[in-house]
Amino acid sequence: MSVHDTAEPNRRDFLYIATGAVGAVGAAAVAWPFIDQMNPDAATLALAEIEVDVSQVAEGQSITAKWRGKPVFIRQRTAQEVEEAKTVSLDDLKDPLARNANLAADAPATDINRTMGAGSPPTGEGMDPAREQWLVMIGVCTHLGCIPLGQSGDYDGWFCPCHGSHYDTAGRIRSGPAPENMAIPPFEFTSDTTVRIG
Repeated sequence: MSVHDTAEPNRRDFLYIATGAVGAVGAAAVAWPFIDQMNPDAATLALAEIEVDVSQVAEGQSITAKWRGKPVFIRQRTAQEVEEAKTVSLDDLKDPLARNANLAADAPATDINRTMGAGSPPTGEGMDPAREQWLVMIGVCTHLGCIPLGQSGDYDGWFCPCHGSHYDTAGRIRSGPAPENMAIPPFEFTSDTTVRIG
């Protein structure tokens, strides 16, 4: 028999191929329910984006909304809180990054970068400085995921009593074990009284 001769496929070869193909299809059919159950359910997808009415939130007040299973603090800060946050030097901050999903990842943690979200990520185009008093952030301490207390702590912002992290009026970590500023979710004002988060 020469090198160029090829054997004709026989019935046994066909049975091997057919059995392998049926086995692969069967394995995929058995695996699909397990893979499909990992997809989020309809209730979770519905919470991917929420709208919050802030018409009743007066200056100096906060509300908490729930988005993707996490608390979101929405606060209309007082003029004094805004001024205090503006005067903080970036050199005094433990975390110099804004952590704002509406801006570039390397945006500095200035007060305006922490509070604005009306633009389209990551450029921040269309941001409205007239809404700088509004702070929308995920209310989870960046140390171990506790929920901080509002309008308390050394900087009159948020304080996590679990391990002693102090955040200022812009939600920036100032002292304690937390490594990062509290995160700002993607959000925008769809009207003067409605905030869309997500």
